[in-house]
Amino acid sequence: METEDTTAPSLTEEIAEYYGRDREDARLRTGAGRLEFWRTQDVLRRLLPPAPARILDVGGGSGIHAEWLAADGHDVELLDPVPLHVERAARLPGVRARHGDARALDAPDASGDVALLLGPLYHLPERSDRVRALAEARRVVRPGGLVVAATINRFAPLHDNLSTGLYFDAEHRPQIEAAVGDGLMSPTGRPKSLFTTAYFHDPGDVPAEFADAGLTPQAQYGLEGAAWLMADVASWLDDPERRALVLAATRRTESVPSLLGISGHVLTAGIRPERTPGP
Repeated sequence: METEDTTAPSLTEEIAEYYGRDREDARLRTGAGRLEFWRTQDVLRRLLPPAPARILDVGGGSGIHAEWLAADGHDVELLDPVPLHVERAARLPGVRARHGDARALDAPDASGDVALLLGPLYHLPERSDRVRALAEARRVVRPGGLVVAATINRFAPLHDNLSTGLYFDAEHRPQIEAAVGDGLMSPTGRPKSLFTTAYFHDPGDVPAEFADAGLTPQAQYGLEGAAWLMADVASWLDDPERRALVLAATRRTESVPSLLGISGHVLTAGIRPERTPGP
C-alpha cells in the first residue's frame, strides 16, 4: 500500500469537479449500481490469468476494483488523474496508487500481464485520444497480454433517463438527445447537469478502436443486460437468491451481439499479439 507524489496530469475542469465530489465509489457499492460492479467482477474473474498477475488499473478511481483484485492475490498498480482517488486507493491493502494519464502511461514496455481501462474511454471525446490510450495499454502489457476496456453505450442516457423519468423534464431532455445523436455529452453548466464531459460508444465501434491501437479484439460483454432498467432491480440485488438469478440471467445474454446495446456498459477484451510492430 503506497502512493507516489507526482504531478497530476491535466484534467478538464468539469471532469475534475465531477469526480471531486467523491460519489463514484458509493455509486457502485449501493443500490442498482452494484449490478455493474458485480458483473464487472464476474466477467474479469473469467478473463484474468491466474494470480498473481501483474495488473495495471488505468483510471481505476478510488480503487473499487483494485481492492478485490488485490484480495484475489494479484499484483495491482492503480493510476488515476484525480488526486482524491489516488489518496483513497493508496490506503487499500496490496494496492500501489499514483497519478497517471491513460494517454501517456508512466510504465515500462511489456511490464504487465493485464491493463484495465474501466473508465478512461468514457471521458476521451476524441477518437484519436481513445486509440492512443488503448495503444498505451497495449505497449505496457507483455506480448499475449490482456487489455480490457469499459465503454458506456450510446443509448444509455436515453434508456436510463426514460427509466428514471428525467427524460420527461424539458430541462434535461435536450442534453440527453444531443448525447444520443453523436455520442458526445457536454455539461450544461447548471447544477442539474446530468453528467460531465463524456463519450458514449456504439458497441460495434469499439473493436475497430482496439484494432487501430494494435490490439486483437477477442470478445465483448454487456454488463447489465436489460436488468438495470427494471424498477425493482435494487431490491432484487438485496436478496441473495434473486441476486444470483439476476446475475445468471445477465450472464446468459452478455455476448449476444444484438443485445449488447441494451446494457449501460460493455467490456471489450483484446490481446497484444505475440508479434507486433513498434513498442
